Amino acid sequence: MNFSIKTAIRAFVAPDHRIICSGRMWRTIVGELERRGRGRHEAGAFLLGVERGERRQVTRAIYYDDLDPKAYASGVCVLHGDAFAKLWELCRETRLTVVADVHTHPGIAAQSPSDKANPMVARAGHIAIIVPSFAKWPIAREQLGLYEYRGNHQWIDRTHPKTYKYFYTGLWS
Repeated sequence: MNFSIKTAIRAFVAPDHRIICSGRMWRTIVGELERRGRGRHEAGAFLLGVERGERRQVTRAIYYDDLDPKAYASGVCVLHGDAFAKLWELCRETRLTVVADVHTHPGIAAQSPSDKANPMVARAGHIAIIVPSFAKWPIAREQLGLYEYRGNHQWIDRTHPKTYKYFYTGLWS
């Protein structure tokens, strides 16, 4: 029997969540995005982890500039083809998958036309998270932009008030 109290409590407090990330890990990721963007430009990362049915558990982040040193050269996140080759190799080596991507914006966390037209992973079900204010902490979950890719450049907006049901970073993650 595969049972844990933590899993049972999480199912009670966040029954419809799709993404799980420990609060400590999420704070580390956001802090690192803020540091890499220096309050002046976008920064981003792929969130790696495991998929369990419709739910995704974040266990690691790989930052865009670790994959492509010129990722932030234009002020917005742009990855070149060899960065994706490195990403897929890392996923094979670690036996993890890309469960979402996250990047910062200077103001609010709304998708730009470029974000909509150029998903980082163009696979239906992929989740893009946008962090406002270049990741300047504190950032409430309802300020995040959460978008689920449906394919053919179509997205479902999962932002507030759906954020709490969709993205869980609480004590029981």
